[in-house]
Amino acid sequence: MLEFLKAILFGIVEGITEWLPISSTGHMILLNEFVRLDVREEFWEMFLVVIQLGAILAVVLLFWKKLFPITRRKGKYTLDSDIMEMWYKVIVACIPAAIIGVFFDDILEKYLYNYVTVSLALIIFGIAFLFIEEKNKNRKAVITTIKDITWKTAAIIGVFQLIAAIFPGTSRSGATILGALLIGVSRTVAAEFTFFLAIPVMLGASMLKILKFGFEFTGKEAGLLATGMAVAFLVSVFVIKFLMDYIKKNDFKVFGWYRIALGALVLLYFGIIA
Repeated sequence: MLEFLKAILFGIVEGITEWLPISSTGHMILLNEFVRLDVREEFWEMFLVVIQLGAILAVVLLFWKKLFPITRRKGKYTLDSDIMEMWYKVIVACIPAAIIGVFFDDILEKYLYNYVTVSLALIIFGIAFLFIEEKNKNRKAVITTIKDITWKTAAIIGVFQLIAAIFPGTSRSGATILGALLIGVSRTVAAEFTFFLAIPVMLGASMLKILKFGFEFTGKEAGLLATGMAVAFLVSVFVIKFLMDYIKKNDFKVFGWYRIALGALVLLYFGIIA
């Protein structure tokens, strides 16, 4: 029972931190220091990634009409060209990170998944959020709808997502939102496009981890994973709604300050106990 309560806690943290630009990886690594799942190391590494599938389902649920390209009109099924073009741009933005994930996942995990990298990424991108938001204070966004995102814009956002794929603690949502803001995308559109990017990225990363793990689940492990995913889904629904309402009237500075504080805390904590 205790392990399932831990899985619920991990699901809550995943659901909150996956969509806010504050690094789910950083929070999960820190939480694992205090609330460690009593499971095999191989399962934990897989759990840390695959739990994100629950968060993906929240995006699909909330944005279904903007994601599903097949519509029915007058008894006939038609393909929405705008939604299809959006998906093509999402794929373009995902290619750099996908290449890194497939070919260098083990190397990056071995050398960069540590508290120093995570802490520095939290702090550096926290400062970047403060700088970009201050720079954009009196600047009007030039891209205000998903349809306005060009192929070039999608590619640039993909480069920022690549940075997140390389350096844990950067935050995938944080990096892509920051990149989008930098090139004139509105906060709302930046957040939405980031959510859409998460679907193929998380799905691909999860499938890769499951294949490496080998589907060799015990009954307990399968239950823990299902619990974490279900909780991550439920929490994500509320967090995504909150974020979309929040950024209509507020900027991302609060998340920048939070990242800096968390990064300093992680450095201090691990530096003292190391």
